[in-house]
Amino acid sequence: MLNGILIVRKEQGYTSNDVVAKLRGICRQKKIGHTGTLDPNATGVLPVCLGNATKLCDMLTDRSKEYIARLTLGITTDTQDIWGQVLSDSGERWRKIPEEKIEEVVASFRGRGQQIPPMYSALKVNGKRLYELARAGVEIERAPREIEIEEIELLPPEGCPEGTERRAAYFSDLPELRIRVACSKGTYIRTICQDIGEKLGCGAAMSALVRTRVGGFLLENAHTLSEIEQIRDAEGLTSVLIPVDACFEGCPAFEVLEGGQRFLKNGNELKCSMVRGRDGEVFPADMPVETPVRIYDGEGVFYGVYRVWQDGKTLRPWKMFLP
Repeated sequence: MLNGILIVRKEQGYTSNDVVAKLRGICRQKKIGHTGTLDPNATGVLPVCLGNATKLCDMLTDRSKEYIARLTLGITTDTQDIWGQVLSDSGERWRKIPEEKIEEVVASFRGRGQQIPPMYSALKVNGKRLYELARAGVEIERAPREIEIEEIELLPPEGCPEGTERRAAYFSDLPELRIRVACSKGTYIRTICQDIGEKLGCGAAMSALVRTRVGGFLLENAHTLSEIEQIRDAEGLTSVLIPVDACFEGCPAFEVLEGGQRFLKNGNELKCSMVRGRDGEVFPADMPVETPVRIYDGEGVFYGVYRVWQDGKTLRPWKMFLP
């Protein structure tokens, strides 16, 4: 069985579950899970966990994300993107918007705020997905959720020549803007696009979305499903599989001494005296309580992440990835 993380470059038209189903065939194993829903019309980074790495799914879902979105000005839709039913059309009102206003409005979304999830989303209410209710013509009240926009900026159109005047770069004679957004989990970029249009007074709907980063997983390191299949046949998937312990690189690493091996293999707590650092150093007596540490056996096999217990002398299992 393969254990680790594949960075998939999801293509348009696939749901996240479609990607998992395809990978089960490509990887020839059932234990696979994705790390968060990406809309069928969106593309980009989708980390997928295989084998014992599926225990990481919830943790990876919580990581910050980055997107590049395109929004079409002048319309609003029921889905907040161009694939929905048009609700309003303000014509070419967007042509009268000063460039300073565009910059001011986009920048105003930076920071912490509240966002109401759209009806066309995968959130569940009373066991029903919101999009299922929306398709049935039912709209319910949704509680706002706190989100954080860490970064947001306007981008020129793709292929725009350097030195192009700002206004021309933003519109390029088309009612479109491109934005880059770095944000917390649970942020709906479609909603941000719609809210930008509302603040500009002309309406807007998202017309393209690429997720460029999830945590430290980047688009340039992602592979399409067909590429993954080719890699499997040519050199094997271990060449692109990210090991589980790579997700905890910031945690100190320790190896268990021979006397503690049976406790480790059974997933039991360990005495700090049973472990040594990679260079043979003893476990620090002043390690703060609750500090997570990576634990390996004597042969360098990763077993899991432990935390320092309150007595300062014991390590208790936190996330185990037994071989």
